[in-house]
Amino acid sequence: MKKRGKRGQVQTALRYIVLIGVGVLMLYPLIWMVFATFKSNAEIFGSIALWPEKWNFEAYKSIFKKYSGQLNLPMAMANTYKMVLTKVAFTVASATLTAYGFARFNFIGHKTLFAVMISTLFLPQTVLNAPQYIMFAKWGMLDSYLPIVLPSLFAVDTYFVFMLVQFLRGIPKEMEEAAAIDGCNSFQTLLRVICPMLSPAMVSCALFQFMWSSNDFMGPLIYISTVAKKPASVFIKMCMDTDAGTAWNRILAFSLLALAPSLVIFFFAQKTFVEGISAGSLKG
Repeated sequence: MKKRGKRGQVQTALRYIVLIGVGVLMLYPLIWMVFATFKSNAEIFGSIALWPEKWNFEAYKSIFKKYSGQLNLPMAMANTYKMVLTKVAFTVASATLTAYGFARFNFIGHKTLFAVMISTLFLPQTVLNAPQYIMFAKWGMLDSYLPIVLPSLFAVDTYFVFMLVQFLRGIPKEMEEAAAIDGCNSFQTLLRVICPMLSPAMVSCALFQFMWSSNDFMGPLIYISTVAKKPASVFIKMCMDTDAGTAWNRILAFSLLALAPSLVIFFFAQKTFVEGISAGSLKG
């Protein structure tokens, strides 16, 4: 028994050592990025050392510097989250309504429409860029956030609808029948019964959309032309001065600051996020 106990302890210790090693390897690029923000270009490209030889704070001093005289990093981040938060809210609302319709109502063409919707997962966004640009140009919506935000009202993100449908299939219909007996209509049942139970999957959708939209580069680049309206993803590219040479410590510092909100939000919501993903993959 003692030998087995010692063997189990050794195996556990080895397991933790391997996991810690893998964790360090995965986090090392981010840790290196943090320290690189304090290095000069010569040190970034001339040394693999983690710790800076000479601390350089110029990158953080230029946070409030306006490029093209119109935009700095705080303004760009405000533009980003003005667009992203609206898109997240529209996505969660529209995907939940659509998933509820597919999961609970047997209307004409139900299976065919669901198959068509799922097939759009295989359609690359690059195929849609030209026709969408022409459409929004005719509607007079260019140089605004509408072309980026408006489609989210119509559940165009098929992956989220599919994930919510899978989760809904695991919710007993008897609960909705009980709500109907109490006098709730379908919409009230959705709000009062389904949504509280669906919250882990809805949080997962919100986090996915938040991260994807925060990192979106092509959408703002195509539709937004006014410099003062550019989000952080495009602003960081604007800071790469090809004539005078790029200060890479500044680019890394700006990237780190733009990434920070996503990391903080994911850290606080990771339990619900994992629960929503795992439950959605097992249902149905």
